Formats: sequence, C-alpha cells, structure tokens
Amino acid sequence: MTERPDSEALRRNMSPLSGIGRDGMPLSTNRAPPEDLSPWVARIVSAKSVNEPGSVIACGMCNDLIYTRYIFNGRWTAMSADGHDAYGNEVLLFGQHSKFMPLTCTGDVMSAGFGLRAGAFYTLTGRPAHDIVDRIERQDIFGILADDLRDVFCDEYTPIQWNLALEEVLRRYIARVQPDPPDPISAAFEMAAFEDPTQSLSDFAEMHNISIRKLERMVKRDFGLTPRTVMRRARALDLGALLCGVADQEEEEEMMLRFFDQSHVIREFASFFGVTPQKFRAQPRPLLALTLEQRQARRLEELKRIEPGSHLPWYAADET
Repeated sequence: MTERPDSEALRRNMSPLSGIGRDGMPLSTNRAPPEDLSPWVARIVSAKSVNEPGSVIACGMCNDLIYTRYIFNGRWTAMSADGHDAYGNEVLLFGQHSKFMPLTCTGDVMSAGFGLRAGAFYTLTGRPAHDIVDRIERQDIFGILADDLRDVFCDEYTPIQWNLALEEVLRRYIARVQPDPPDPISAAFEMAAFEDPTQSLSDFAEMHNISIRKLERMVKRDFGLTPRTVMRRARALDLGALLCGVADQEEEEEMMLRFFDQSHVIREFASFFGVTPQKFRAQPRPLLALTLEQRQARRLEELKRIEPGSHLPWYAADET
C-alpha cells in the first residue's frame, strides 16, 4: 500500500490513547451498549488522542446516526447546514448527514458520546430526524453535564471510564422519559442498509407489508433522508471505510460489486464526499476514520460477522 501524503506527520504529531489502527493512525474506544440501552442506543464511543499544541487537523465526518458528543481539550470548527462555527468544551448534537461535513480540530482530540438507533431520537425527544440533518445543535438534551458526572470527562480519566459515565447518563434519561422503542421497520431498514444497500425498496416494503409511501414517511422521520439516499449513503460509507483502512478487507469485492462500473463508483462517491475515491485516498482522514470505524464495528457485529468485543480487522495486532 502506498503511503499517503502527511500520514507520517500525523502519526508523529498525534499520540493515540483510545486505539490504534494497522497504519498507526488513531482510533476510538467504541462498543455496543449494554442490553438495557440497546433498543435506543447504537454505539457508545470515546476518542482520546494527544496532539501537538497548535497543530490543526483538517478533516470531517459523515454520520449515519444522530450523535450526542461532549468535546473537550480541543478547539473545533465545522461547516454545517447553518454555516461555519467554532466549538469547544461543550455538548453538541449532530444530526445524520446527507453529505460530508468539513471539520477541524486544533490541539488534542478528546470527545465522548453516543449514537442513537434509527427512530430513537423521535421516541426519546419527540423530534423527527429531518429537523437536524447536516446540523449541529448546542444542547445537552440527555444530561451529560450532570453535577455528579461532568468531572469524569477530563484528561485524568480514560475513554473506558467516559463510556461507563455515558451509560449512566442514558439510563437516567430513559428512566425519566420512559420512551417506547423505535419503530421495528426503521430498525429493519437500518439492518438492510448494512446487509445489502442495493436491494429493491419495493421488495423491502412488500416484505414488511407496508406501502412505499409509508416507508418514505418513516425513513424521512427516523433517518432524515429518503430511503434511496440512505441506501446510496451506505454504499459510499462502506467504500470510504475501505479507503480509510477501517473496514474488513475481505469484504472489498462484495462492496465493489454494489456499483455498476467505475464511473458509477466515482459519481456516487463524489456525491457524498465531494471528491473522487482517488483524491479521497490521497489525503489522510483521521477524524472521518474515527466515525467510519465506529460504523463498521457496529455493522460487523449486528450482521453477526464478528462477536461483540472481538478483535477488529483494522486494529494493530496488539490492540482490541
């Protein structure tokens, strides 16, 4: 594999403390939620990487979940649907993305958060997902900064401890709100996007005994996008993970067969990431790799291709 420009500089300047990939780039500490939270929570994730003071990482993210993240020890900027803004030491709500969202981080990368299953944001808050597509909201809906928990989210504690504190945050909120679980059809559609994002939407609707129109309404409410866009995004995210080195390389052929030809690959990938796969590969993507890796870990676990907590294919040999 040819070394990408600036990859060596990133490895030299960043010291990963929450995981490291085979290429030496930083990863997160992410895992499935415990059983009592799993109806609503898809992933609990923390990232901790010490960077050179003043060093800027220019990258971005593309989420297929609604995330709440507490960011600290770094200065961040983002270009959301509401424009360019700066963030630091605050809780942020990230909507699902219809395309790549540019981000920068100056200094240390330290964040703790969780992604919600499709439809969980609606049952937990009463708000549809399309309200916040491509947006960032400054609000601590779930109470991460509760008085007895906020002090855990600092450099003195580990990402594993941050994740445990997030579980307590979620348990308190769910006990107070007592929400229904998300719509099972939305959960099935999320699984379908993992398993085969080229499948017929008509066949999916027929299998679940609903009309296409009802499927479109449900997916718009719970994903924020059209069903077709969700499936197209799934293909692009899987390819992006391959290019970032955070996917199971044994699935590469299967993933590439989802496209008709090379021009289809280029067109679809560029529609979500703004560049061709070749240009994407030419630059390191450390922040994007963090979010794509979380998705691939969850995808492989939920498709029963790996056991939860087992060694991931893209981790360095001595990492789990």
